[in-house]
Amino acid sequence: MKSKLIKLMALGAIAVFSATASAETLRVGMECTYAPFNYKTADGELAGYDVDVAKGVGKIIGADLEYICQDWDGMIPALLANKFDLVIASMSITEKRLKKIDFSGPYRFSTGQIVGAKKTKVNLFDDAGNPIAANFKGLKVGLERATTYSSWFEEELPGADVVLYDGSEPLYLDLMNGRVDLIMTNPMKAHLKFLSKTEGTKYEFKGPVVDEEKYFGIGVGIGLRQGQEALKGRLNVALKELINSGELETYAKKIFPFKLHKDEWGQ
Repeated sequence: MKSKLIKLMALGAIAVFSATASAETLRVGMECTYAPFNYKTADGELAGYDVDVAKGVGKIIGADLEYICQDWDGMIPALLANKFDLVIASMSITEKRLKKIDFSGPYRFSTGQIVGAKKTKVNLFDDAGNPIAANFKGLKVGLERATTYSSWFEEELPGADVVLYDGSEPLYLDLMNGRVDLIMTNPMKAHLKFLSKTEGTKYEFKGPVVDEEKYFGIGVGIGLRQGQEALKGRLNVALKELINSGELETYAKKIFPFKLHKDEWGQ
């Protein structure tokens, strides 16, 4: 009986060792310098939204992750050269990139949102999230030139009084000086650069996030080499689970007071 037990324990140990030895390892490329999405802490540890997404996906699909820091310009060439297996680096899904690599579904969306002074009482959007053109009359809106935000205003609110700027710094400066009543920009950048700072305490978001794909694209996804449909399917299942469980929102709210994804993709 004792010898049988020893044999069973030995077989069990072999099975555990074999499972561990055969565990899948996926190499993940990211910049490691793009705070707050992927960066190294003072202790040299990788942190940020992209890193949390990578860890969450790896846990769900049962893969160990090895992180490889890569300059942005060489990210796609390095993926194609098999330097790593995945790109989880806030890389936007674009038609140009899709000609070279494949992507999972989006785990973060590119959006715009209007910012104004708390004392400026306005009702700019209806219940369906559509802009109310009449309510923009009499308001000056600051926008960065040649951006998705200026394109959105040009097509959706052609009668709005728009002031164009060549960068974000004068945009915020003129908002604080009262030269414009509102600005439209990326809500993540607005929170990090302005609203969370002392000078931004008297300002707030005015209305919902604007995220029409026509202007802002599909969003940010996990990059992988073309032809890996099985892996892509596993990544998508994992991302949907992170959305539906609320984990993806938890990752975002470590940094921002709002989530960074649409719920519909995870249904």
